[in-house]
Amino acid sequence: MGGNIAKNKKEEIPKYREKTPCYENRELSWLKFNERVLDEANDKDVPLCERLSFASIFQSNLDEFFMVRVGSLHDQMLFSETKRESKTNMTAGEQLSHIFKAARDLTRKKDHTYRHLMDELKEYGVELLNFSDIEYDDAVYLENYFKEQIMPILSPQVVGKKQPFPFIKNKEIYAVALLGSKSNEKVGLVPCSNGILKRLISIPSERNKYMLVEELILHFMPIIFEKYQIKSKSLIRIIRNADIDVDEAVDDEDTDYRDMMEKLIRQRKKLCPVKMEYSRVLDEKIIHNLCKELNLNHEQIYYSESPLELSFVFGLQDALRNNKNLFYERHIQKNPSWYVSGKPVISQVEEADRFISYPYESMQPFIRMLQEAGEDEKVVSIKMTLYRVAKNSQIVESLISAAENGKEVVVLVELRARFDEENNIEWSRRLEDAGCRIIYGLDYTKVHSKLCLITYREEGQIKYVTQIGTGNYNEKTSKLYTDLSIITANKQIGMEAAYVFTRLCMGEFVDETNYLLVAPKCMKSKILNYMDKEIEIARAGGKAYVGAKINSLTDKEIIDKLIECSRAGVRVEMIVRGICCLIPGVKGHTENISVISIVGRYLEHSRVYIFGTPDRDNIYISSADFMTRNMERRVEIAAPIYDDSIKTRIRNMFHIMECDTVKARQLCSDGNYVHRTIADIKDFTDEEWEQASEGLRINSQEYFAARSNLSLIHI
Repeated sequence: MGGNIAKNKKEEIPKYREKTPCYENRELSWLKFNERVLDEANDKDVPLCERLSFASIFQSNLDEFFMVRVGSLHDQMLFSETKRESKTNMTAGEQLSHIFKAARDLTRKKDHTYRHLMDELKEYGVELLNFSDIEYDDAVYLENYFKEQIMPILSPQVVGKKQPFPFIKNKEIYAVALLGSKSNEKVGLVPCSNGILKRLISIPSERNKYMLVEELILHFMPIIFEKYQIKSKSLIRIIRNADIDVDEAVDDEDTDYRDMMEKLIRQRKKLCPVKMEYSRVLDEKIIHNLCKELNLNHEQIYYSESPLELSFVFGLQDALRNNKNLFYERHIQKNPSWYVSGKPVISQVEEADRFISYPYESMQPFIRMLQEAGEDEKVVSIKMTLYRVAKNSQIVESLISAAENGKEVVVLVELRARFDEENNIEWSRRLEDAGCRIIYGLDYTKVHSKLCLITYREEGQIKYVTQIGTGNYNEKTSKLYTDLSIITANKQIGMEAAYVFTRLCMGEFVDETNYLLVAPKCMKSKILNYMDKEIEIARAGGKAYVGAKINSLTDKEIIDKLIECSRAGVRVEMIVRGICCLIPGVKGHTENISVISIVGRYLEHSRVYIFGTPDRDNIYISSADFMTRNMERRVEIAAPIYDDSIKTRIRNMFHIMECDTVKARQLCSDGNYVHRTIADIKDFTDEEWEQASEGLRINSQEYFAARSNLSLIHI
């Protein structure tokens, strides 16, 4: 890439799947996932204002993808142009070529989607206007508003020999112009995102009509640069590399880790650009100059007809709050059916293992348990791993209160939780000030597990209550993400959880377990062993089964084992929300594997592993995806499910998701995702086939929401 401007002639993008029919490239698979997010913005069955949200989510997802994944590939290419990834055998440069093309196609699709969404908004009286759309009196008002309220706080700059090219901040919008004078041409730049300016400017004469502030600034560039002729103008936005190797940066044992993380957060904002977007036809001179100054190739330059950043749509939604039909029907979280208000939660857990399914059931019983533990004289200690927490966290406040009550509170705060570092730094300070013991994780290994251990003494015995989940201890995301949580008084599980915390406190890994699966040392090997057992059963003529619900599948060793399962006759069902580097249905390789992806109202985030048929299965819920980083470079925990009623519930939930014909997309042998029909679904019961013949459409998320008060879910 470097600073060389790409040649005008088309360079052929290398083919990558001819010799690898079972594998998909990680990055291209992720882009297909984000396209499924964009598809939700196009789905007429989704309420209009929610479709606006999906369009904004698509844009922010793509931003993060370029910041992290494209940034990482950019760095890889600088270090080694010949190194190839393990599944599709592409170099970093070849991957980038495919990414840039796919991202350009997605940008066009986003523009098309945005136009249609804005057209539909007009029907409800909400509209974004340009100067060509407004009356004279409104134009006068906006000009005065610009001169009095906006122009005084702008910081325009003319780039020339005496004025070097300024630093362009990550993800912020700038107005840029080619300025003509008697002697030469220069470039003018105006930042449009200073944190003070309102993004949506109301049009005074028309209710619910707005103009974006960047459009207002762009229109009045002749006033800003009054001594110049405006020859060409546009809005631009830069995306910078945000991929920093924290462990390599922190190489001094005497350095305060929290201070170093704050320094790295500041550093991230200054890394090299990997993408530029612009919203108007720009003079080639400006494009050439920007490419040169920002060290970008032309293939990294994207034209967008829609606004460069879409978070303003949430402001448009506010104007339509009274129209309930434009939003999802509100679902109120219920307490799980086992929860008895007024009865101590720990005593309810002692009676039987307890299960919570978010967002359909509330996190409050767990929070209540923490609050009770902080006040219970029998409780000796509370230990917890924190990866992402809410800004106003009842969970963290409960830990602070427990420490202030004299309990031993040990908290591992992962400061390397990408883009949540600042929030975690602040909470770590508050926890430390309250008397909690703070651990920052292990060298070169993030702690991503969701583990809470309450230790108490009763009748002279040490007892444990252990909570293990698939999602973060975050009240906000527990209402938006699908996650699972198990709370158990099982002594063996508690003792292993205590051992995990002991090793973490000593900065060491867990080498062996009997009950929990703990990465990076003893999770992947046991998963592979479970698959080997199913292979043996299948080869002996028995029924064998592997099921997994995960966010991503990238680990080649696991992929190859799944291919081996398929070849042996093991039935493999996978629900993979995002990246899937395995292509199912390939004759002779993966014909016994099915893969679906569910993208809907809630973000599918739970991980479930199922090994074996219902009469003999081993079921786990886990914090880990089938990714190499989760299996080998993170501390992750999977909890076994022993309670038969909970196992039945998880199996039924998995089955219903497999029967989804509304939000599920099926991954085909050509690597494309398609809508599913009833005919694509295997193993319907007679009752289900009868319902299906009547045109049944199954939306698994809506199904669970409607039945969230039931302890067992049946179709």
